[in-house]
Amino acid sequence: MPLVFLILAYTFVPVICAYAQGPGRGNPPTWTDFAVILILWLPVEFSAGQQWVPKHVQGMVHSLAYGIAILLALWVFLIFRSIQGMKYNLPWQARDLIYPFLAFVVIAPILIFVGLRSSFIAPFHVPRQLTVPTLVTRFFLILVATALPEEILFRALIQNFLMQKRGSSNRILFLSAFIFGCAHLNNGPGPLPNWRYMAIATIAGIAYGKVFQKTSTVFSPAILHATVNTAKHTFF
Repeated sequence: MPLVFLILAYTFVPVICAYAQGPGRGNPPTWTDFAVILILWLPVEFSAGQQWVPKHVQGMVHSLAYGIAILLALWVFLIFRSIQGMKYNLPWQARDLIYPFLAFVVIAPILIFVGLRSSFIAPFHVPRQLTVPTLVTRFFLILVATALPEEILFRALIQNFLMQKRGSSNRILFLSAFIFGCAHLNNGPGPLPNWRYMAIATIAGIAYGKVFQKTSTVFSPAILHATVNTAKHTFF
């Protein structure tokens, strides 16, 4: 029963808060919008209600909650509130694909150096059973299941909100990357809080955020994000 009330509250509270403001009609976002983003994100981030879910389905339920959060966010902010700058569209310019590639060339050596120095990743190796189809499949699974949902949250919503309120300065870029890094404090591998993961995610978040600023779609930082994660899980 507590889980039912939690689900109902999670579903309706952010929607009610957004509808209390009325349609955005392209107006700048408000701090209530940011509060709604936090209401949608934090319960999922900290696995609220996990103790009431059987262990064997916790992973599936968490993924389902993440999907619901993204769908609610898109409905509230993209359709109803009409927040500008979310860039929720497919890549349509050459730079939308070129910038992720260039950013990966720049950021990968930095992430590898920091990861190895902090013992967060293992030395480079090529898996024995590695094939191109396996690599491509892993990339697209990470893109759909992890990279795109996180980029919608941290770039299209959080970073974009800060940019709409305070401009596209480096300070805003670093702040949004820091928020992204802090979101990894409760993630493994390693003891929690995971300061190593936070530092590496913050560095990566700067690259993701810069690509978001320079391109016309949130898919561009998602592609970079998926490439970084694929390389990490495959070769390190």
